[in-house]
Amino acid sequence: MNLKDLFIDFFVSKGHKQIPSAPVVPENDPSVLFNTAGMQPLIPFLLGERHPYGTRICNYQKCIRTNDLEEVGDRTHHTFFEQLGNWSLGDYFKKEAIEWSFEFITKVLQMPIERLAVTVYGGNETIPFDEESYNKWLSLGIPKERIAKTVEDNFWIAGESGPCGPDTEMFYFRSDDEIPDVFDPEDERWVEFWNDVFMEFYKDSEGKISDLSKKNVDTGMGVERTTAILEGVNDNYLSSMWKEVIDLIVSISKLPYEGNEKSMRILADHVRTAVFISADPTGIKPSNTDQGYILRRLIRRAIRHAKKLTIPVESEFLSEIAKVIIQKYKKYYVELEQNESIVLEVLHEEKERFNKTLEKGLKEFERVIKNGQDIDGISAFHLYDTYGFPIELTIELAEEKGLKVDVDGFNKKFLEHQALSRTASSGKFKGGLAGNSELETKYHTATHLLNAALKIVVGPDVHQKGSNITEERMRFDFSCDHKLSDEEKKQTEALVNQWIKEGLEVSVSEMNKNDAIHSGAECMFIEKYPDVVTVYSIGEVSKELCGGPHVKNTSELGTFRIKKEEASSAGVRRIKAVLE
Repeated sequence: MNLKDLFIDFFVSKGHKQIPSAPVVPENDPSVLFNTAGMQPLIPFLLGERHPYGTRICNYQKCIRTNDLEEVGDRTHHTFFEQLGNWSLGDYFKKEAIEWSFEFITKVLQMPIERLAVTVYGGNETIPFDEESYNKWLSLGIPKERIAKTVEDNFWIAGESGPCGPDTEMFYFRSDDEIPDVFDPEDERWVEFWNDVFMEFYKDSEGKISDLSKKNVDTGMGVERTTAILEGVNDNYLSSMWKEVIDLIVSISKLPYEGNEKSMRILADHVRTAVFISADPTGIKPSNTDQGYILRRLIRRAIRHAKKLTIPVESEFLSEIAKVIIQKYKKYYVELEQNESIVLEVLHEEKERFNKTLEKGLKEFERVIKNGQDIDGISAFHLYDTYGFPIELTIELAEEKGLKVDVDGFNKKFLEHQALSRTASSGKFKGGLAGNSELETKYHTATHLLNAALKIVVGPDVHQKGSNITEERMRFDFSCDHKLSDEEKKQTEALVNQWIKEGLEVSVSEMNKNDAIHSGAECMFIEKYPDVVTVYSIGEVSKELCGGPHVKNTSELGTFRIKKEEASSAGVRRIKAVLE
């Protein structure tokens, strides 16, 4: 049985309810471009919102991390990965969480106890040593020599303040060497594969620590890493999760895996991630900003490594690999099969677009470095602007030649032309709990009013396609086939402000998902919601499935102003607005 099925069945037997995997693009969390951990879609509930499925939940979640993209190509790094998680929202705590982790590891997965070790929080001057977790592991048979007490690596907090607490990490000795009696978490032969986080404290902005009245458990287990452990391989790409994909690349390239591991791993990983991004219900397409920029960068990097493997770039190798991936994962993620034609179209069109300039760009790159000199900012920008080379590709090519790139010079030129937002690959990957400040809560509510207003002004076929909220503004993407006229923008703005002035009550209820849809409630991605849902209503003007948070009355919002309306992608428009 698949690891995901084993995990879900086990925790369902412990009173948990399975919830669906959320889309890879987070809803109303501006701190990241993608869901980077299983806990991220559950942020409102970890902060106190009531989950419609109760206090014990579990799932497998699609995650994407691209902050260490250059590491992909080794044995363990992936841009897309799956995370298994079980949560207690104010229900059970350390005792049950650790006992069930141990039971699943040793009884269901049958990992030998002699290959297991754990870490616990060692304590500091303000937060004590986690004696409860330490004693629980001892009672389960983990010897004290295999329990390491650490501080920096065993305390979790998002940012500078907020819910926080100790965690305990589980390790497996993945080596044929003799197992050491004493566990050293710095010894790379010990591989961490599961983490139980115990949110029991709150740290305020001044650093003061207090006990949380409602304590949560948040766990995360990596599917790829655990599968490799269970199958006894030291290379994730040699596990059953990757076998069909790697075998196909070997067949297409007519080269062995041995000696070509890096390019084959990158090609396999990047195509898998591109498949999941382009199949996501948010409708991401390759572009020069945000998620679209990441998608473009992944596809183009995959093409370059296919070229290194002597795969003809004019062939349909991307589609061949994508079809294998879709077949492998469609049982768990129905959007892959539903959007297969979109995925294949995205890959084909981006390949055609890049192929037109790749050869010329590589020749230009060789011309720039012909005298062995480093690449200046103007030349780097020319490679981007004329040949479509992302700066990361130029850096990678230069490093292979032992050369450097003037990134500061590139960025200066880049900003002058206002051509590309590089936040897509740097500053937006902070992760953790979103702020959910008072102002962000107001903007969240305002997106519901804007959605309702657009349905009246533009037409009932308008649907939300995405949103991004910060303390400075809101950004709202919606389906629409034309640029809004000045009159349409004026009417939309006036309607939202009318509803704010009317002081409409914001109410919340829980109901069956099908009943909610039949009652007229709208949602962005119906498949991401469980069978029991939370519905927020604003007077008689708006009813949406949503996780919150929201104000209690529209009179709290202030004055709504549309600052800009523009195209986002084909058939999708974007409004940027503020509350004053």
